[in-house]
Amino acid sequence: MNVNREWVTPITMGAFALMAVTGVLMFFGLRPGLIVPAHEWLSWAFLIGVVGHVTANFLGFKRHLNSRRALVIVGGFVAVLVLAMAAAKFLPKKAEKEPGWATPVRALATAPLPVLAQVARVSNEELKSRIQAAGVTAPVSDTTTVADLAGTDYEQQKNLLRKVLGSQQAASGAKE
Repeated sequence: MNVNREWVTPITMGAFALMAVTGVLMFFGLRPGLIVPAHEWLSWAFLIGVVGHVTANFLGFKRHLNSRRALVIVGGFVAVLVLAMAAAKFLPKKAEKEPGWATPVRALATAPLPVLAQVARVSNEELKSRIQAAGVTAPVSDTTTVADLAGTDYEQQKNLLRKVLGSQQAASGAKE
């Protein structure tokens, strides 16, 4: 197979630069904007570039692997990969850190609607109408909670709370 080096070498170089910078940022916990998706999705470009680069330079690649040093280095990385994959299967998973908003959202989402109405400083009926305006069609009672309506997903609970409680801010902002 004839692979054009004029394409695969720049793809490999550019993708490597992107993988290196985004990987270092992620290592230090810096994940602004699209850093993580760029790292994850554009790693495919790096893989394609490397496969093309190896294909275009196969004889040189093969010659490198004839040395003991190269085999030890490549073998070391393969061993680390195997250990990392084995660790993922056998070691306990690290508990994911909850986002800072999870605790107050959980507290509000599990409060009965009359309590939530008090927090929002609106009547029960007003709160129920806001819930309906947010697109919830399930029947509500005084024992219903936002968690009952939105399910266990924090994001869905947060979004419903924002719609229901956000109406108060819009209404009070309009009065001022």
